[in-house]
Amino acid sequence: MLNDAVAVRCRPNSLSLSSPASRPVLSLPAARSRSVPDKAASAARPRPARHSPRRTSAAEPPISVARSASASGLSRLGSGAKRAMDGRRNIVIVGGGIIGCTTAYYLTRHPSFNPALHTITLLEAAPTVAAGASGKAGGLLALWAYPACLVPLSYRLHAELAAEHDGARRWGYRRLTCGSFQATVSRERIGQLHSPGSDGGKAWEKLPKRDRAADNMLESGSLPEALDWVDRDSVTGWEEMGSASTAATSQVHPLHFTTSIADLARQAGVEVRTNAKVTSVVTSKTGVEKVDYFDRRANEDKEIREATDVIITAGPWTGRLLPRSKVEGLRAHSVVYEADVSPFAVFTDIRLPPDFVPEHRAKRGQKRMHKGSVDPEIYARPFGEVYACGEPDTAVPLPDTADGVQLDEAQCDDIISYIATVSPVLGAAPIKAKQACYLPRHMRFGQESGPLLGRTTVAGLWVAAGHTCWGIQNGPATGKLMAEFIFDGAATSADVEKLDPRKFKV
Repeated sequence: MLNDAVAVRCRPNSLSLSSPASRPVLSLPAARSRSVPDKAASAARPRPARHSPRRTSAAEPPISVARSASASGLSRLGSGAKRAMDGRRNIVIVGGGIIGCTTAYYLTRHPSFNPALHTITLLEAAPTVAAGASGKAGGLLALWAYPACLVPLSYRLHAELAAEHDGARRWGYRRLTCGSFQATVSRERIGQLHSPGSDGGKAWEKLPKRDRAADNMLESGSLPEALDWVDRDSVTGWEEMGSASTAATSQVHPLHFTTSIADLARQAGVEVRTNAKVTSVVTSKTGVEKVDYFDRRANEDKEIREATDVIITAGPWTGRLLPRSKVEGLRAHSVVYEADVSPFAVFTDIRLPPDFVPEHRAKRGQKRMHKGSVDPEIYARPFGEVYACGEPDTAVPLPDTADGVQLDEAQCDDIISYIATVSPVLGAAPIKAKQACYLPRHMRFGQESGPLLGRTTVAGLWVAAGHTCWGIQNGPATGKLMAEFIFDGAATSADVEKLDPRKFKV
């Protein structure tokens, strides 16, 4: 049951895509004929059928061809190829989420990096880095995450980054206990928790401080004693996946982590340009040539010429620039509470009364078909926060940029309502944020595959995208491996052959 609870949020199924005509163009050499990718490389993880899988269209959006002029002799080499021959590299990273920021960071930490020869520019379409899922995720780190080829390395790198850069203070790095509980909530219990003068009122705000009422409740359930912000009378079972003592689970605050890594990359010489929406990557027969982008702040088209390496780390927008990648997005809503509670990451399975309707919907005469049970995820976070997320949805296509994501406030209110049935502590807590983002996923034949990581079929064009809900967890390993690809020619810290984009004709 616990694995299913984890898979529900991390392995969503379907997405509505915008029309191909609205997508930016990646100017590549003529598209090669497609072949069926290695099924073993897809490695789709089993998951409960929350939504019926939707097969992606067999027809790919057209890829235009834009080739730079060539002359005789050495001048036939693309400008990027010529620069690489004399040791100079002009590296462009497209996307300022956690994958782009860790890639920039580890490029500057590679032994071969020479600021006199190597320039690194990160382009982010939104006004800030971490504007998408990297700033709105839960921040859970786990040794039982996936894919297995990335997780151990990345989990270790998280600990090393925190030790080197004071991560506990800067981005809230810490170990914590992770588990899953099952609960059955009765209409009577909901009434007791939320009636005036009951334990569900202001007295619940004292529960984390262990008052007498809290001690009485702790005796009635099987949850860990420290998990004192959950209504023990409704809990019917608890399973633990990893405790702080076993070091199997940790966490970071994703926004603070991503922005801190971006700042460290800047300090090492990376130029970060925000409001820079990439419109095309121009290539020749020899490889990448330049990157065209629209400067949203100046309202004009710009370009970066003589690029030797272009690394696409655009998360769910990767498929817009590189349609053959089949990387798309799935919208997910979340809520952030102001609450200082004990450090637990909790997956839930809550059985509700058949007639239960969230209060905000009942006031409007609406109904909510929750099919009898809901399973929000709840992560206590550093800095006096609690993060909670609910079901993904496919109602709104991916917008042009991360700052254009549409929020469905009713979905956030659903999460708040469901969690209040099992945690009066959070039910009484102020709401700090209601938010939405798109998780990037790599789709093949209607099924979710692992992320893409490495070189493409075009010289100098690289991709690192499709990490679903484990982008924060696997960001450090991805960044380190991409730096090895660029400077060493191959990944040396982990075997990621099965994530090779060329296996999928990308």
